[in-house]
Amino acid sequence: MSSLNTDFNELMERVRVGREFGHASFEPIFYLIFDPQKILKIKRQLPAWAAKLRNEGWDVHIFSMAKAVQEVFDEMPAFIKKTWEKQDSAALENRDSAENLGLQWQKTNKSLAEALTKKNALQNKLEAKLSDLEGKPNSILLVSDIEALHPYLRIGSMESQLQGKFHVPTIFFYPGMRTGKTQLKFLGFYPEDGNYRSVHVGG
Repeated sequence: MSSLNTDFNELMERVRVGREFGHASFEPIFYLIFDPQKILKIKRQLPAWAAKLRNEGWDVHIFSMAKAVQEVFDEMPAFIKKTWEKQDSAALENRDSAENLGLQWQKTNKSLAEALTKKNALQNKLEAKLSDLEGKPNSILLVSDIEALHPYLRIGSMESQLQGKFHVPTIFFYPGMRTGKTQLKFLGFYPEDGNYRSVHVGG
């Protein structure tokens, strides 16, 4: 845990420097990159980090990507959710055939991904949170549970679409690995993605 704490402390130092020396084109977007095998450790540590930030005078807000994903799915019309249930049932009935099972899950996952991206449903939830914090002094947003985006989409595309919306320091807890100055591999096995304009620590 000491290495995670070290990385978090370094990241917060970057946050402080960014606030002091930031200019008009700089958006305070930060990523704490960590080994996907440490996802549970991060979840356990997050309350302690949030408490520490509050003690330092920050107004801490947490946005759970897993919770937001579930909210989007829960808000879908009943007939669509029934379709997903039928696809799941079909997958279970055909589990004796690996090929059939794979095809059914692909169809379900594609449909779920469309639900998250159609009309920017998931992105809009994060944007609404960012908008709510705009102009509030000492606010900081911690974005957790990013692994919940698998296998639907990656956070890099969302960050890109929200450029210009980050008015308070925003920390993404990113399970993956860094392969270059700006390139990341989500969960350690996705293709490298360099679509980031953020500050990265760890990994």
